[in-house]
Amino acid sequence: MAPRRSRAKVSPSLVAFGRRFRRFREAKGWSQENVARRARDGEGVTPQYIGQIETGRTRCTREFAETMDREFETNGELVELWEDLVKGAEFPTWYEWLPIEETAEELTCYSLSLVHGLLQTPGYAEAQLMGDKKKTEDRLARQGILTRESPPPPGCTFLVDEGVLLREVGNPQIMREQCDHLIGAPEALGVSLHIVTMRGEHGGNISSFTIATMEDMREVAYFECPARGFTLEAADELAATRKALREVRAQALPVNQSLDVIRKVQAERWT
Repeated sequence: MAPRRSRAKVSPSLVAFGRRFRRFREAKGWSQENVARRARDGEGVTPQYIGQIETGRTRCTREFAETMDREFETNGELVELWEDLVKGAEFPTWYEWLPIEETAEELTCYSLSLVHGLLQTPGYAEAQLMGDKKKTEDRLARQGILTRESPPPPGCTFLVDEGVLLREVGNPQIMREQCDHLIGAPEALGVSLHIVTMRGEHGGNISSFTIATMEDMREVAYFECPARGFTLEAADELAATRKALREVRAQALPVNQSLDVIRKVQAERWT
């Protein structure tokens, strides 16, 4: 499910910080590409990330602000602006998951009931979306982040509850094809895929979720409910999500064993 758009505007404080950031950059005569190469003490970020900061579409970390304060030679002014305008700012209410997913460095995805959208086959996606062609096309288009050349794909770890393999979506043929796709995903897409054994004692039984790690090492969590999807970034919310992730990982099988489980379910249930 895609996050719902609302008509709310971006956070005014993030916009204000972005404008001052852009003025500092322009005063140096630097492009966004030039600034991107200087970020994170020379490790760099993408120019798109700089653009998001300047338009108020994302929050940067204090460490990022400190690095850029040194590069811009603003004598602590940029850090003070971060404290005043960014530190307590909330994400704008329209803030969507898709820009986060597209620009993340790492994605850790736990699927409780259905195959994650980034790994769904066309048949599985269309059946799960009740035959809606446009939504199916949009979902499949998201998968391009796994095969793109520039920027490189995010590092992806998929944790799939064993029950997902047993839940029929569409028909047995669709499930066979979906199993084949999951079996080939680690080699074909360079992702890690782990089956999580069915247990009732871990926090992952409440909901599927994804944790995105961004270029500046900031983390954003994403959850879905029947009405919409929503992002979380508050420290206590992330701590609870990380705790659930640790509990899920404790039940996860190594990749080779996970692929064996998929093959076994495919042979016994979807032939």
